[in-house]
Amino acid sequence: MSERSRLPLHVTVNGKPREIEVDPGDTLLTLLRDGLALTGAKRGCNQGLCGACTVLLDGRPVRSCLTVAATCSGAEVETAEGLLEGNRLSALQQAMVEQGAVQCGYCTPGMAVALTALLRETPVPTREEVREAISGHLCRCSGYTKIVDAAVSVANREEA
Repeated sequence: MSERSRLPLHVTVNGKPREIEVDPGDTLLTLLRDGLALTGAKRGCNQGLCGACTVLLDGRPVRSCLTVAATCSGAEVETAEGLLEGNRLSALQQAMVEQGAVQCGYCTPGMAVALTALLRETPVPTREEVREAISGHLCRCSGYTKIVDAAVSVANREEA
């Protein structure tokens, strides 16, 4: 595609305003991984089925492989990298490590992003609400139990 057909995009990614040019058909996943070198969102199925590419777009979880980057102008995007609290893992990320909820790690960033959105909206979710929040995420390693345990443990710590 020629440089003239590229579109300017103004987006805030992990709290930092960014200006970048994208091709009209570029996905948000392509922008993040190839344009900004943020590799937390994984390129899994490229069909929106696995959840590995999940990011927060204006606070709501979306499949970045299905989101056209050009539609994100003016939006705030938060990736797994943006969940860090300074140089430390977020409480949820730490709980996932402690609970053994990170196996191969491929699905972990997308699940952490989706669960972060849940915990921000529902600080003390039920196990069923946690399961619903990750229902669109495929994990071949964990069996999901430890992931649910991690999210519930964060909610219980916050409540205490």
